[in-house]
Amino acid sequence: MAQEPGAEPMARRGEETSGGSTELADLATLKALAQPRRQRMLQYLTVHGPATSATLARALGLNTGATSYHLRELARYGFVEEVDRPAEAGGHGRERWWRAVPGDRRFPPRSRQTPEMRLVMDELNHHAYAADLELFEQMQLQLQMQRLRTRGVDGEAGETDPWVDAFPYSRGSIRLTLPELRAFFEEYIALLNRYKRPEADTPPGARAVLTRFLAFPAPVTVPEAKPDAAPENRPAPHDRPGSELS
Repeated sequence: MAQEPGAEPMARRGEETSGGSTELADLATLKALAQPRRQRMLQYLTVHGPATSATLARALGLNTGATSYHLRELARYGFVEEVDRPAEAGGHGRERWWRAVPGDRRFPPRSRQTPEMRLVMDELNHHAYAADLELFEQMQLQLQMQRLRTRGVDGEAGETDPWVDAFPYSRGSIRLTLPELRAFFEEYIALLNRYKRPEADTPPGARAVLTRFLAFPAPVTVPEAKPDAAPENRPAPHDRPGSELS
C-alpha cells in the first residue's frame, strides 16, 4: 500500500492507472482495510503465504469465527482470494485456503481526501506504524535470543543465524522539488518490483523481507534573531547503518 507524494489526479475509484497501480479512493474499501485485525491477517498472509481461517486464528490469538468473517470482508474488497489447498498441507480437503492478492494499491493524496477519509487514513496509518515498529523490535529480539541459546558451556557464541544482521535502515534528508519527490517514490516502487518474482524463480535461502518507505517535508521554522549571536552552520544529519555523518 502506498500514498503518492503530492500526486496529481490519478484514477477514478478502483481504476487501474497506466503504470499498473490502483487507487483506493472508495471510503468503504478504506474502512474495510483499516480494521486492525484485518491488517494483522493481511500481514500474516503476505509473510507466510496461504492459510486457513483456523491457522490465522491460532497464529493471531483470535477465534475462527472472527477470522472467517474478516477473510470474507477482505475478499469482498479484493484484498484476499480463495486458493486451492497446497499439496504439502495437511488436514482435510474441506478447509478453505486464502492468500493475499498482490498488487500496487495506492491511497489518494491527502489534498484529495475528504474529512471522513482522512480520519480513516489516520487511524489506518497509526495502527500500521505501531505494528511495524513492534514487529521490527520483536524480530530483532527473537534472533538475538536464538543466538544466546546456541552458546556453549564455555560461554562462547555458537552458530549464528545469518539473518541476525538483516535489519538495514537509513535516515537522512535531501532537498527535492515535488516532481523530484514523485520520481524518487516511483523509482523506489520500481526497485521493489524488480526483486519480486514467482516462487519457482526464488533462489534457495530467500525469505520474505518487509520493507517500508516513509518520507515527509521537514518543518519550516523561522529562528528568532539573537543579538550578537554568531550564525551556526551545520550540515543536515544523515544516519546509515553502522555509521554516522555529522
